[in-house]
Amino acid sequence: MQRPLHLAFLGCGFITQVHSRHLKGFNSEIVCSYASRDGAKAEEYCRRYQGAGSYADYIAAIDDPRVDAVVVAVPPNLHLDLTLRSLGAGKHVLVEKPAFPHIEDYRTAIDARNAAQRVVLVGENDHYKPLAIVLRKLILQGAIGEMVFAHFTTIAKRLKPAGDWRNDERMAGGDAFFEEGIHWLHIAGSLGPKIVSIDGYRPSVSRDGPDTRAKSMMVAFRYDNDAVGSLYYSREIPSLFRGLRLSKLYGREGIITFESNGLFVLARGRGVPRLVFPGFRDIRGYRAMYRDFHAAITKGRAPEMSLERAIEDQRL
Repeated sequence: MQRPLHLAFLGCGFITQVHSRHLKGFNSEIVCSYASRDGAKAEEYCRRYQGAGSYADYIAAIDDPRVDAVVVAVPPNLHLDLTLRSLGAGKHVLVEKPAFPHIEDYRTAIDARNAAQRVVLVGENDHYKPLAIVLRKLILQGAIGEMVFAHFTTIAKRLKPAGDWRNDERMAGGDAFFEEGIHWLHIAGSLGPKIVSIDGYRPSVSRDGPDTRAKSMMVAFRYDNDAVGSLYYSREIPSLFRGLRLSKLYGREGIITFESNGLFVLARGRGVPRLVFPGFRDIRGYRAMYRDFHAAITKGRAPEMSLERAIEDQRL
């Protein structure tokens, strides 16, 4: 029987809590340890999530020969250094998205990955979510015929507190759209047709209150099949039930309407209208992402969300 993969989290913030909750069903395949610059916090996370160990700094986890892989779950300005250190120590790496602030950083990471012959997966969980899989399948099947418009809406009022590192663009790598909206840009660009041109339009920025970063963006783009699309992103506009919203894909033979979080998909076009519930068990795609990471390591193959795939989103 193959021993479990020993995974160490570098960083004990909110996103590590999210990952840890979704890893509960992987006990026989993945065991977790926790590293933080605050040793007491790492110990607390280890107790909370029944981890295998804790470390009072990131380097101790990276240098531990028992650790097979790391999750880089710190602000983006620290990602590259920890990724390179981990690869240099022979570890596989899952680096949270956005992976790096600059295109050149991806090229540096690709060179280090190739030299180390290790797996690097960029933590784009939305790539794996059931909603994205259903949408890609419907487009591939021609459910609405030739696509004309794509309209994505992700609007909610979710302000960050004053002390949140996302308020510092030097740490976050950019504004709210870069730090979180990039997930939606990935979905828009992963349906099948490829985005070939793109423009962003940022409205006036409100600096009122504790969340001082730019929090809204409208994006317009064209696909290689000549369909055109728009993406409305905001984390400062109230929405129904604090996040319920609809998006649509328009084709010459029908329309796909879907709840942006993935609650349902309604396809009206060729054949009988179809109401699809993509799935609630792994609605955000984290379990599927870790299955891919584990399989890429154990089978010696590239993950779906490789550095090469992630750099396409970075270019956009």
